[in-house]
Amino acid sequence: MSELFSCPEFDSQGIKVLSRAGNADNDMMMNITVYRMKAGEERRFAGSGEETAVLLVLGDITFSWNRKKETGHRSSFIEEGPYCLHVCKDTQISVKANEDSEVLVQSTKNDREFQPVFYTPSDCRDDIFGNGVWDNKMKRTVRTVFDYQNAPYSNMVNGEVINHQGGWSSYTPHHHPQPEVYYYRYERPEGFGACFIGEEVFKIRDGSCAAIKGGKTHPQVTAPAFPMYYCWMIRHLPGNPWTDRVVDPRYAWIQ
Repeated sequence: MSELFSCPEFDSQGIKVLSRAGNADNDMMMNITVYRMKAGEERRFAGSGEETAVLLVLGDITFSWNRKKETGHRSSFIEEGPYCLHVCKDTQISVKANEDSEVLVQSTKNDREFQPVFYTPSDCRDDIFGNGVWDNKMKRTVRTVFDYQNAPYSNMVNGEVINHQGGWSSYTPHHHPQPEVYYYRYERPEGFGACFIGEEVFKIRDGSCAAIKGGKTHPQVTAPAFPMYYCWMIRHLPGNPWTDRVVDPRYAWIQ
């Protein structure tokens, strides 16, 4: 499998590794892991020197931190927005599954201290782009949990895209110098699409992952009848945070 794209499986402990900071082949500068949790199971996370975001992908989870508790419930990652807890370095998080659930944990080095933020669907930006142009083939829903605009103290970006069935997202083709990771889910396991990274093309299926190097374009497409979800995560570069995308000039006319 290419260093740019993979289809990792959950191990016997329900752990799926998407990215490890310092990877010599393709360093995304972030540690990203997905956990499949059974009802009643509890996990703890405490990033030593790292900020950490725990995103509920699916299920029902109780988040605990600093003597506080909040619960998030999500029965559809297509129709419902995210719950996410974001904390600074050395803050312990506990998550307990109230039913079979899936959570994604994203972390990276960050010496800044900031107050924990628990994001609910109403706290997240929910934008629709591409509506009414090119027969709606580039219409997509973008949910932004946090980025440089609302969390300038963070070294990360976290959000979600709903790629509407039969259409394109991360479109028009664009790039940026910061590394980015996509984690894909389909509600139907036979769902599929295609990921274009630079000049390479990969088949997307449920649970696959793209590790996009800085400077590479990365449009996506999904098959008709299969709306596609992906969590998008960007690592700011020192002195160069991600704030916008750079459209490939060959395709600027599309906009």
